[in-house]
Amino acid sequence: MSSHRCWVYGDNVNTDVIFPGKYTYTLKTPEEIAAHALEDLDSTFAANVRRGDVIVAGQNWGCGSSREQGVTAPKYAGVDIIIAASFSRIYFRNCINQGVLPIVCPGLNTLVQTGDAIEIDITNGQIHAAGQTFTFPRLSPSVQAILDAGGLVPMLQRRFAGESQP
Repeated sequence: MSSHRCWVYGDNVNTDVIFPGKYTYTLKTPEEIAAHALEDLDSTFAANVRRGDVIVAGQNWGCGSSREQGVTAPKYAGVDIIIAASFSRIYFRNCINQGVLPIVCPGLNTLVQTGDAIEIDITNGQIHAAGQTFTFPRLSPSVQAILDAGGLVPMLQRRFAGESQP
């Protein structure tokens, strides 16, 4: 079980708000991309997020375009877990491909506030927050392998390099 500080957001946060589309073709490095994570939604996020923090959101997190920067911006800023009441289908898959754990947990965003600490037990599929325990489905072995490798590309690179998978 690990403790994480929350950044809490509402419903229908789209990828252009998570990473402004105006930077799509001009910013290339992880540091440049991270510096603009969520800037149109929360101007304090990029400057104050710490490795291990989590995003806790409402319905339809990541709706909008399929651009990877919507996932890589918070990842490069230090967020490896995003919890939402629901995700857009493409964003959910982009999270897994980029090595970010997407957890579906309806209602959590209404019980916690930015700055609150929550406990996440990935092995047992539990979140402890606001005096309550929430459960989420365990990951399939194939999804867990992708996340353990840090994303789909690193997993495939290891596989083609002859390394064994966990």
